[in-house]
Amino acid sequence: MDEENPVELLQRYRRDRHVLLNYILSGNLIKKVVMPPGAISLDDVDIDQVSVDYVLNCAKKGDPLDLGDAIRLYHDSLDYPYVDNTGDVEGFYLLTRPEYSGSAPTREPPPVPAAAPLPVVVPPPVVEQPQIAVPSSVANLPKSLSLDSPTEKELTIDDIEDFEDDEGEFDSRRASRRHQTDANDISLRLPLFETGITDDDLRETAYEILVAAAGASGGLIVPKKEKKKEKRHRLMRKLGRSKSESAESQTHRQPGLVGLLEILRAQLEITESMDIRTRQGLLNAMVGKVGKRMDNLLIPLELLCSISRAEFSDMKAYLRWQKRQLNMLEEGLINYPVVGFGELGRKVNELRNLFRKIEESESLSPSAAEVQRTECLRSLREVATSFSERPARGDLTGEVCHWADGYHLNAALYEKMLGSVFDTLDEGKLTEEVEEILELLKSTWRILGITETIHDTCYAWVLFRQFVFTGEQGLLKVVIEHLRKIPLKEQRGPQERLHLKSLRSSVDADDSCQDFTFFQSFLSPVQKWVDKKLNDYHLHFSEAMSDLLFTTECCNTYAHKGSSMMVDIITVAMLTRRILGEENDKAMESPDRDQIDRYITSSVKSAFMKIAHSVEIKADTSHEHVLASLAEETKKLLKIETNIFSPVLSRWHPQAAVLSASLLHKLYGNKLGPFLEHSEHLTEDVVSVFPAADSLEQYIMSVMASVVGDDGLDSLCRQKLVPYEIESKSGTVVLRWVNGQLERVETWVKRAAEQETWDPISPQQRHGGSIVEVYRIIEETADQFFAFKVPMRIGELNSFCRGIDKAFQIYTQLVTQPIVDKEDLVPPVPVLTRYKKELGIKAFVKKEIQEVRPVDERKSSEIVQLTMSKLCVRLNSLYYAISQLGKLEDSISERWAKRQSDKINIRRSMNGKSKGIVSNQKNQFDGSRKEINAAIDRG
Repeated sequence: MDEENPVELLQRYRRDRHVLLNYILSGNLIKKVVMPPGAISLDDVDIDQVSVDYVLNCAKKGDPLDLGDAIRLYHDSLDYPYVDNTGDVEGFYLLTRPEYSGSAPTREPPPVPAAAPLPVVVPPPVVEQPQIAVPSSVANLPKSLSLDSPTEKELTIDDIEDFEDDEGEFDSRRASRRHQTDANDISLRLPLFETGITDDDLRETAYEILVAAAGASGGLIVPKKEKKKEKRHRLMRKLGRSKSESAESQTHRQPGLVGLLEILRAQLEITESMDIRTRQGLLNAMVGKVGKRMDNLLIPLELLCSISRAEFSDMKAYLRWQKRQLNMLEEGLINYPVVGFGELGRKVNELRNLFRKIEESESLSPSAAEVQRTECLRSLREVATSFSERPARGDLTGEVCHWADGYHLNAALYEKMLGSVFDTLDEGKLTEEVEEILELLKSTWRILGITETIHDTCYAWVLFRQFVFTGEQGLLKVVIEHLRKIPLKEQRGPQERLHLKSLRSSVDADDSCQDFTFFQSFLSPVQKWVDKKLNDYHLHFSEAMSDLLFTTECCNTYAHKGSSMMVDIITVAMLTRRILGEENDKAMESPDRDQIDRYITSSVKSAFMKIAHSVEIKADTSHEHVLASLAEETKKLLKIETNIFSPVLSRWHPQAAVLSASLLHKLYGNKLGPFLEHSEHLTEDVVSVFPAADSLEQYIMSVMASVVGDDGLDSLCRQKLVPYEIESKSGTVVLRWVNGQLERVETWVKRAAEQETWDPISPQQRHGGSIVEVYRIIEETADQFFAFKVPMRIGELNSFCRGIDKAFQIYTQLVTQPIVDKEDLVPPVPVLTRYKKELGIKAFVKKEIQEVRPVDERKSSEIVQLTMSKLCVRLNSLYYAISQLGKLEDSISERWAKRQSDKINIRRSMNGKSKGIVSNQKNQFDGSRKEINAAIDRG
């Protein structure tokens, strides 16, 4: 319904034509009107077959309007390009596209014979047709079939009388105004008519049945022929009326059954001439039948016997009318019988022979044709009556004369009757007289074998089909109302159950012959259509409901409308599923929930595949990894699902959001799995994909927790979800990176210490430059560590901190390595500089002679090179290291805490245990502190 379908375009085209013609005719631009052959008044003319170009040309030149030429020119334009003789003689129109037509022919065209008449390329400006020589075979045709018009009668708009109509304007090319779209998706599961009955045939026969039913109620009156008193013709009022004018005109209709039949005649597009013939024929058929109701007649047979050829001004219209009546008898009495023929089976061929002889009689001479037709009709009455009065059905439906034995013909006729409830100007609305029309249609139930259940089913089908064509949601509300009226199997009476059980038909579908019950024939197309929409509701309802994501009142209004539409369609799906489930004897514990489960699974899978395909197409122009983009699009899809569709679906499936979230988790996990298996190092793709996948998983968990709570989430995670384990995989990859970086840090620390000259950086900064370089290296590594958005646990942080602690210890060892023990100093340290108290007490005691140990040459050289200034720089560097160590420790702790607080609060593993968010990092560098303090004490 997004794009304007051909039916809507055709309706708009017709309305534009009607408005244009109404303006021309009502504005006195056309002074005279010449009727076409066989037509008496403008009501006999099909306005859709009038050439507007010809009418405009007549109005421009002030010529009389010849409707015969206008119709003929319209049909010629269907096969040939339009040509006029105005303007440059080199101008022309092409019917085909020149780029596909090839080059122009090189040979010259054959000469035009001198005796050949010139072709008429524009409508003639005069009323009378020029005399054109025609072959003798054509000249001998009957007057009604002649190519030339009879003597034409000029009529003015102010003086047009209602003479007797005929059927000349209804030819085989006239298409029904009730078009259908999506015939494959929304067509009844009924067998085709073997006789080729068309929609127009059904529509006209349906009106004849309505007239018979009205006659049984005593409301049948043959309208009189009256002269028009109004200046504006009824045809022009019909063409130019607006909706308000339509409502106003309906209030002035004739009261009672007479006015209602007039409305139905207009709704079913029946001409006045056909209406008069039908009424008069049925009244004539009742002559001599005292005590017999009109609705008990074999209507097509009685009309054949009561209406003669003389009542038609056009032989072609009569033959078509007669063929329709014979086809109805054949379809109703012979084809697709419900009740077996029994002994009457031998008369089937006799009945077909009578049909053939009646048609052949028209080719005989008038006298012989009348004799043969009369004899055939007399025999046909005897045979057809015995067929129509077979027993075994009247007790079920109240029928006495079931002239249409195959129910699908009755159903098709009743469908045409129900189609008259729609407004002709707005086909998405019901006409104001809908209740009166439905009440009148009840009088046809005895003729067609309709029950209350069959009526509700047929009416629901007709309304639903009109909803599909127009998209008017109000019709869907009425469909739901009538589907709910259909009783369950145990609620039906025994006679109705037997009757419905007998209504079966075999249809060729899917390369096989399938047997359908009555409900399957009417409701399975409905179920197929709604299932098609709901199996991909993201496609069919997203645009109508996506405004729900906005907060403005206007958008919420549109979103509510789309949500209501989806609710109604799901309701129709559930109701039809209930009825058809009983037909198939399927006992389902929770059919609604199971069906919604299938809708969600199908639509979510389809939507996910579409966004996956879209992401793959954009991968060449995007700098982001496909899986990262897919994770973001999947999150958007889940937001649409939970905000728009889940509130609707949860009416039938309380855990609709849980189902869609778990399904998206699985679908994305299938795409993510191969990537995780091959992720061994911390690459750019890993850094891009891991955070997006982890964020998606956490959002899925939050959606599920909002429905089932924290306790229910633990059970769902264990039963339905296979976690991505991004943290575990990411931890392994991060640890590899940390180990590699710490090895480089140790190398850089050693290089910095070895290259240090132990000169102060400045008079204000008395420490060495190596310790500054060490802190720079460590802080850069820490920045890189926290810059990664991949999921990390506390274990990765601890490993990182232990590596830094080790690096400081290595640096401390390298700084203190040249410093020798006090025992290696010569001469020994003076007593007063000793630190032990017991040695200080013995200062004035007689000195003991101590043995002096020899010092090796290497240590002796180190002692000589380690001057006092360099020793001070080393000690200052250690003081600087321990003073800045607390700041580094605080910085790491704060960044880790911020990183953890930014995460979604819900993070659960499959065993339901929560992870810690912030851990105490204040004691990570105790080893370095201890080592540095010991080195300072040693120095």
